Amino acid sequence: MSKSDADDDIEDDEVWLDRAQQESWREVIGLLTTLPQALESDLRRGAGVTMFDYTVLASLSEAPGWSMQMSDLAYRANASLSRLSHVVSRLESRGFLTRELSGSDARATNAILTGAGWRKVEATAPLHAQSVRDLVVSALTPAQLKQFGILAGKLVRHIEARTAAP
Repeated sequence: MSKSDADDDIEDDEVWLDRAQQESWREVIGLLTTLPQALESDLRRGAGVTMFDYTVLASLSEAPGWSMQMSDLAYRANASLSRLSHVVSRLESRGFLTRELSGSDARATNAILTGAGWRKVEATAPLHAQSVRDLVVSALTPAQLKQFGILAGKLVRHIEARTAAP
């Protein structure tokens, strides 16, 4: 084997996933495509909201005074400000939230959950919890679920650290 052949082998090993990595990655991709779709379907059918709608409403319901700056809400919902603004407009037209200028930063806008929005969260939360139990919790032992949460958190922190780096 020539040096260039050896170099090609090293490069190939660094580029391609081995069989075990590929099999695991395909399982992860399967989860990333099927779970969000199943959760979304349950929320649309049972509550008439999308997963993103519910994430926004639930985030506001957990915030002090049911209010968050739009930029903080976008971060929490993992969305661009433009996508969030579109969804907030739709939720506002349904009476679930309002927007107002921030009292602490005149350049910022706050999204504020309304009473109707709180009632929507209260009505939707049990449906969402049941969907999570049916789709995830019931498929795993308590120890597996704990480990799954630990691993998912580790990946999220790894990705956030990588994307935050200059």
